[in-house]
Amino acid sequence: MKECQFSIESLLGRSPINPDMTEVYKFITGKTVLVTGGGGSIGSELCRQVASHNPKQLIIFDVYENNAYKIQLELRREYPELDLKVLIGSVRDSRKIFDVFKTYKPEIVYHAAAHKHVPLMEDSPCEAIKNNAIGTYKTAFAAMIHGCERFVLISTDKAVNPTNIMGASKRLCEMIIQSFDEKIKAGKANEIPQLFTHSVLKEYSIDRFEEAYKNIKTEFTAVRFGNVLGSNGSVIPLFKAQIERGGPVTVTHKDIVRYFMTIPEAVRLVMLAGTYAKGGEIFVLDMGDPVKIDDLARNMIKLYGYKPDDDIEIKYIGLRPGEKLFEEKLMAEEGLKKTANNLIHIGCPIPFETDEFLDNLSQLMQAAYSNKDNIKDLVADMISTYKVSHNDLVTV
Repeated sequence: MKECQFSIESLLGRSPINPDMTEVYKFITGKTVLVTGGGGSIGSELCRQVASHNPKQLIIFDVYENNAYKIQLELRREYPELDLKVLIGSVRDSRKIFDVFKTYKPEIVYHAAAHKHVPLMEDSPCEAIKNNAIGTYKTAFAAMIHGCERFVLISTDKAVNPTNIMGASKRLCEMIIQSFDEKIKAGKANEIPQLFTHSVLKEYSIDRFEEAYKNIKTEFTAVRFGNVLGSNGSVIPLFKAQIERGGPVTVTHKDIVRYFMTIPEAVRLVMLAGTYAKGGEIFVLDMGDPVKIDDLARNMIKLYGYKPDDDIEIKYIGLRPGEKLFEEKLMAEEGLKKTANNLIHIGCPIPFETDEFLDNLSQLMQAAYSNKDNIKDLVADMISTYKVSHNDLVTV
């Protein structure tokens, strides 16, 4: 079976998005920047774009050493003068993440570390809560205490009216960011509890940071976008491998559609949105028109020089647990406000009771670390828009 070289952009059916990045690069130049999940698809591209614009220092933080090593080699080759630190660790480890902020004092954080595979998280829901929600909380807390200026959460359209625990966990991340922002703006940052999953050593205890609370300046924001063409675990490498094996190409449903961007497009808009941030926003990226996955599969087969259905079978295998036919870019309860860039909008947040949410989050953490079977129901109690999937077909 032959191989085929084609551009990812050719599958989008539109021209690439190339926004003016001047403001972003001015913002980054001379700053210490931390990218969590820096070895992943989005994280590594964030690192490339940061590295190319003269940061004071770039810190890559990732739990998976192979990916971290790969981007380390690339950046050292391409930018030999770059002050680069590559650290292995988990955002779930509050002692480790505290030490990173204490040692390097990053001014900008792009938080890309996350579990993102929908079916895998449906089977391991407690891990989605531990890594995504609690990991975000611990990283955000460390950023706030150690004088970080800007914290940008990488979110997803699956956080909108979530039907799977991965999306719900990312909605929790957005609510964490909104809670931190609300408390800071109200001058009540000291009311944000510190979450520990281990016995507290004195140097990490909250009363050690009384002075820090007097000058909290961190602006927290989230950026929400859809699927990224060519990312780890996406349909492009899957379809490519299936075509090169001779088929079949597996599509979950004939009518399933998704919003798509290329990795560089998504990262450029994430960085732009992070530059616009004033604190508390959920930025929504305009990803154009949705793409039918069936059309995507057929176009790829044609690019290989084969005929769909004749040379290569397309097999419809059914929606996976928690999967929607259609993804949404914002919640029905949210409106959109414009920004200076017509590709970036701001979703008006759904109000929720912050103190109640923070109390419940602490209890949710304990349930997740106890690997409770009812974790999805506990999450549903905290997110009014989350409908727990029972493996039924979800159409909206």
